[in-house]
Amino acid sequence: MITETAAAGTSSQDAVLDVFYRTVDSPVGALLLAATYQGLVRVAFDREEHDAVLAALARDVGPRIRRAPALLDTAAGQLDEYFSGVRRAFELPWDLRLAKGFRRAVLTHLPAIGYGRTESYAQVALAAGSAKAVRAAGTACAANPLPIVLPCHRVIHSDGTPGAYAGGETAKKTLLALESAGA
Repeated sequence: MITETAAAGTSSQDAVLDVFYRTVDSPVGALLLAATYQGLVRVAFDREEHDAVLAALARDVGPRIRRAPALLDTAAGQLDEYFSGVRRAFELPWDLRLAKGFRRAVLTHLPAIGYGRTESYAQVALAAGSAKAVRAAGTACAANPLPIVLPCHRVIHSDGTPGAYAGGETAKKTLLALESAGA
């Protein structure tokens, strides 16, 4: 995604402190994309207040936040393909430093939920290694730093209702409808 040579003027010693970002328009509103040299570290919906997300990234990842649209062209292009119905899975490196333990296990399972399919929070908890941790699976989805790319929108309640979503209920329903139309 981002190579050190792509960000001219940055030494390898300083690389761990850099966070690059851009925004893109989408059918679910403006999305903030942020990445480190390791990979995509954050996707945020407009309702999460992009300035607040950038401030949190400066605190939690590294203080050097740089607007660098071209460095996130691959991620932006794959999101555009997804929203156009062309892409069903993302091929991007992730930086999951914002997730630990069981939450990380939940996040790494999410791409296994196929395009146009859903799983319940209970199924996700079981797949992540703790069948009784249904609420924790929900919390992991709610705290997902890479929504859409790590498709927590595909996780629903056992009764089939959508459940909460960082992008809002309308965004979750939009994503599920997009995938069901393309499945």
